[in-house]
Amino acid sequence: MRSTLSLIFVLLINSSLFAQLTISGKITDDAGKSVPFAAVYIKNTTQGASANSEGEYSLSLKPGQHLVQYKAVGYKQESRTVDLKQNKVVNVTLSTEVYQLQTVNVGGVDPAYAIIRKAIKKRKTYLNEVKAFTADIYIKGMQKLLDAPKKFLGRDINEMAKEMGLDSNRRGIIYLSESESKYSYQYPDKVHEVMVSSKVSGSNRAFSYNRATDMRVIFYENLQQWGRISLRPLISPIADNALFYYNYRWIGETTENGKTVNKIKVMPRREHDPCFEGYIYIQEDSWRLVGLNLYVTKKANINLVDTIRINQQFVPVDNKAWLTSNIRFDFNGGLFGFKFGGYFISVYKNYDLNPTFNKKDFNEVLRITKGVNKKDSTYWEQERPIPLTDEEKADYQKKDSIATKRESKGYMDSVDRINNKFSIRKLLIGGINRNNRYKKQYFHIDPILSRAIQFNTVQGVNIDWKASYTKLIDTVDNRYFRLGSTLGYGFSNHLFNAVIDATLPVNKFTLHLSGGSDVLDMNNLQPISPFANTLHSLLAKENFQKFYQKQFASVLIGGRISGGLRASVDAEFASRTWLDNTSAFSFNGRKQYTSNNPFVPYANVPLFAKNQSLKITGRLSYDFSNKYATYPTGRRFLPSKYPTIGFAYTKGIKNVFGSDVDFDKISADISKTNIRMGLYGRSAFYIGAGKFINSNSIYYTDYNHFYGSQALLYRGGINSFLLLNYYLYSSRTEYLEGHFQHNFSGFFTNKIPLIRKLKLQEIVHVNYLTSPELKNYYELGFGVQYFRFKLLYGRSYNSANNAHDGIRLAIGL
Repeated sequence: MRSTLSLIFVLLINSSLFAQLTISGKITDDAGKSVPFAAVYIKNTTQGASANSEGEYSLSLKPGQHLVQYKAVGYKQESRTVDLKQNKVVNVTLSTEVYQLQTVNVGGVDPAYAIIRKAIKKRKTYLNEVKAFTADIYIKGMQKLLDAPKKFLGRDINEMAKEMGLDSNRRGIIYLSESESKYSYQYPDKVHEVMVSSKVSGSNRAFSYNRATDMRVIFYENLQQWGRISLRPLISPIADNALFYYNYRWIGETTENGKTVNKIKVMPRREHDPCFEGYIYIQEDSWRLVGLNLYVTKKANINLVDTIRINQQFVPVDNKAWLTSNIRFDFNGGLFGFKFGGYFISVYKNYDLNPTFNKKDFNEVLRITKGVNKKDSTYWEQERPIPLTDEEKADYQKKDSIATKRESKGYMDSVDRINNKFSIRKLLIGGINRNNRYKKQYFHIDPILSRAIQFNTVQGVNIDWKASYTKLIDTVDNRYFRLGSTLGYGFSNHLFNAVIDATLPVNKFTLHLSGGSDVLDMNNLQPISPFANTLHSLLAKENFQKFYQKQFASVLIGGRISGGLRASVDAEFASRTWLDNTSAFSFNGRKQYTSNNPFVPYANVPLFAKNQSLKITGRLSYDFSNKYATYPTGRRFLPSKYPTIGFAYTKGIKNVFGSDVDFDKISADISKTNIRMGLYGRSAFYIGAGKFINSNSIYYTDYNHFYGSQALLYRGGINSFLLLNYYLYSSRTEYLEGHFQHNFSGFFTNKIPLIRKLKLQEIVHVNYLTSPELKNYYELGFGVQYFRFKLLYGRSYNSANNAHDGIRLAIGL
């Protein structure tokens, strides 16, 4: 009994030693107004927290004496010595920092320029100063709908707002999330992030899309790549060429922790350059950044938002370097009557500048495992370094109860019953769905008018009606079983066709089976869409697309072998029949349709005899990437910064199952998209080559086809041509093609008044093809892109033919 009491006594003593107490309070300015998101941390450590948007803070510490520092950009730092024996409330007032003007301008030159030149000179030193570190990072994101119309595109926004938990004025929080991550970095660009916990308001199953990597901003880098927010990279105020883009004004100096800090105002020299505005704080003698408060507006041609602000504060770590203590993005914007605003904030703590890493640690860039979103409210009350506001608390309470209801079987079934109701409008335009979300089963039939009905001269008006059934069968890797069918009928040639296909996972690969009868494009790349061909045929009597009938059975298995190495094998047996035109219908009676033989446009001469084909194709590709992100639904590999290479071999096998073909074809390709060119935009390229090493028996549909374009509407891909005929130059011998595309991302148009408001992106295409059938063929195209729309003028040159030109319109990247 005595030993038991002794053990309990020891445990009680130990628990008191490791107990966490709390310092909390409110941070205000001289006028009594709250100072939002002020940094709170223990001196000479990286243990800290942040105030919330109302200036309230809470910091958990072990019992004992602590020197707590309170800091916010633009305010004088305050310190408090706290002897923590029980929870304490410490309210703090921060005075607006007064910057003394003690330096005299020499020759009328603002002293800011001398300071900036010294900071630029030290830029690379501080960029490469820290070779490795780990840190604990807390991220909080909040977005609010500030205003919204009552109706949008015929939909009642009030009903949608009610479902989202907004108030009667359609205002309130639409996204609230918190996450904690363990973040590792190794010079120069290796990162590994493990999400420890995640909480999303209104969903008990979702995972926060807050990522420490996305929030990391380093102004010692010349250019800031902000993805979709800005198509052009933004220029750092201390970039190597910053003096060409910025004006500077020295506001004054102050003393912080015994060091002189200069406050400098930064202003773009030209109003619409991709530059920041605001203030940066540079420490005297060391010339390092110790804080910044910058913003960028629509004048810099940013997307999605009107204004985005960035506030970053730094703390010294182990007296070796200054690293981020917290960073905050505030944003606001509006579109179509909807106005929104919000913020994302990161708090860094527990830095370790001497971590030990395994060489393979950085193959995994991100890890989010099951269970990180299951932490209860007690956990979050202890762990979150930024207290919730009353509005945020209410949002969690309201939406968590809504989420529980939404995830119940009864609620899902009731929603499915409403969405699954049949209507003529759905049959004709929207499509018919029969979904069971609780069982993760989905059935869909394409709408008749918007997808199923087409026209071509071979089939006339025809129906190509698709249906599919999908079932989630692997919740770990998020893999599905899919069964699809297509029914087709030509009202002019009276041919009925049907195809059935199935897709299912087999270990780490995917197996695809298909078979039936179909009418297909003779160019297997399908460079023109049925919709574009229908429009050109009916309105201009230009029947570009040429067809044949294929009765077939095929099996394909493919997937990732390891890292960036992927492989696939495809085997197909088919009976192929050339088809004749059977319809001359058009809204344009002034022209004559061409035949279904592109080589004999005005005579119905079969392009090839009916034949049987057994082909096997194997393909290997490698993108040099072994980096991946791990989610609860499986592993996703990330694209490499290097090009992707591919190799393929196709064998046509004769005298097996009556097959008539006998050929061997090899091909190789190399490609890369989204190649960053700094302020000059981004590029992409594709190079492909192939050769038939044996063509003893080959038919037109076995040729190597190219992604040509003859129609106004074209499918713009990395390997597409602007003006090349779809069929005439397909090769049965050998070929070499090259494509280069560049998007200047508004480098020129942003300098033109009025035009810059359109946010147009200048694009250039250069294409080349050589083969015995075509000799040397070149294309040059230039135009503009607006969101996903491209308008291009192209001109082609051929050593064997005259030059041609044309206009092309595409929807795509």
